[in-house]
Amino acid sequence: MLFSIGKKLKVSVFGGSHEPLIGVTIEGLPVGQKIDMARVQDFISRRAPGGAFSTSRVESDRAVVKSGLHGGVTFGDPLTVIIQNEDMNPSEYNIFKNIPRPSHADYTARLKYGDTLNMDGGGPFSGRMTAPLCIAGAVAIQFLEKYGVRIGAHIFSIGDIKDEPFDPVNISSEKLAFLETRAFPTLSENAGLAMQETILSAKDAGDSVGGIVEACAINVPPALGGPMFDGVESRLSPIFFGIPSVKAVEFGAGTGSALLKGSENNDPFYFDEECVVKTKTNNHGGILGGITSGMPVIVRLAFKPTPSIAIEQDSVNLETKENVKLAIEGRHDPCIVTRAVPVAEAALAIGLLDLLL
Repeated sequence: MLFSIGKKLKVSVFGGSHEPLIGVTIEGLPVGQKIDMARVQDFISRRAPGGAFSTSRVESDRAVVKSGLHGGVTFGDPLTVIIQNEDMNPSEYNIFKNIPRPSHADYTARLKYGDTLNMDGGGPFSGRMTAPLCIAGAVAIQFLEKYGVRIGAHIFSIGDIKDEPFDPVNISSEKLAFLETRAFPTLSENAGLAMQETILSAKDAGDSVGGIVEACAINVPPALGGPMFDGVESRLSPIFFGIPSVKAVEFGAGTGSALLKGSENNDPFYFDEECVVKTKTNNHGGILGGITSGMPVIVRLAFKPTPSIAIEQDSVNLETKENVKLAIEGRHDPCIVTRAVPVAEAALAIGLLDLLL
């Protein structure tokens, strides 16, 4: 299946979790720009499976350019990059053809597509599809750097354990670079250790946990976006909700602003030493009236717990029309949030580059 988003920058993701390959085609990239594929590979490796906090599925996730570059430089044709799926085990999923997994797309996909869709491993609904999204994001990040824009993210929370939030008015490039080097990307070491304990505890119990990723973009030019459906939030949100398991998106103070008075929520303006208009606080998350203000763009994505758990659950047998019990075995992340950090960065980068172009 093929899924596309974007106006000036059109990103199309294709394939499925247990198809021979997954990939992405990017249209609208400026001509004559060099793309460092080694950096792209490093970026996708940040979301690749491995370790105690993720699935045991082993994928090298090697990005292979099929078209769109000549000597590593864009020349106007769409850029297509693929990843071969290597560690597939479709027999694990035979039972789910008739017994849908709770909180998965098994049932609704069956209603819409019948038996015409390969749903092994979740098919096109799988978190596996974020790998090609990360390819597009890694490319977008390199273009954004030419405008001086930097992207970064961290694990904001796992369960009820919270990390330090970004300073909404003063986020440095050095802090974002520091987060990229961390195997478990939190700002607070102690919060990160507590989150890891929470994940492992859920894993040992055959359960899972969800959490929140906080992403930001700094040095974003002011005046991007527009009112209503052209608003920056309106343009970015569809990309964020295209990430499997994202259930809520908030910008700036988000839902917390509903608890504030106007005098508390409003961000006072001032001129800095270079006579640039800034705000003393940033409850607006860098976006006012759908238009960037020049302050850091800050967004948080809430991810539900991984629905594949070993604890017995209620389901139905669509063939026999019986109520049944289901305990899910196989290779599953006890928490997808740890691998979602670069995915959030990728989605933010794709949306901002589309707006800049």
